[in-house]
Amino acid sequence: MKVEAKLFEFLTAFFFLAGVIYTVVTYFWGTGYGYGAVEWVGSVAMFLSAGLTLIVGTYFRFVSNRVDTRPEDYEDAEVSDGAGELGFFSPHSWWPILLSAAVAVVAIAVALQLYWLWAFGGFLVVAAAWGLVFEYHKGPEKH
Repeated sequence: MKVEAKLFEFLTAFFFLAGVIYTVVTYFWGTGYGYGAVEWVGSVAMFLSAGLTLIVGTYFRFVSNRVDTRPEDYEDAEVSDGAGELGFFSPHSWWPILLSAAVAVVAIAVALQLYWLWAFGGFLVVAAAWGLVFEYHKGPEKH
């Protein structure tokens, strides 16, 4: 996970530096509102992007300390070092399809400003996400 952490930390520095440069450039050479007027939408977007990449990079940095070293973290790793089982993937689950349909209902409700459909779609999203997460969960009473 250290490779991913470095990538997002680089993106954080890039977005922050780009936000500073964008703010200064629009302050001195902005043509839309005259001298001294900053174009705030772009500036805020750059700094928020820096904040979001900082959150993800920090998460990856913490996770990289808790997981074993992966082949991606070695400088001289070969492709064959990453061979083997990657994890468990549910082969016959219908929950991802139901979850995407529920999100589509919410998107249509937002686009049409149908608040009752928005609430119903939100309920469907929560129910489908619940089903996806707990598909293979068995409590102690089900043994």
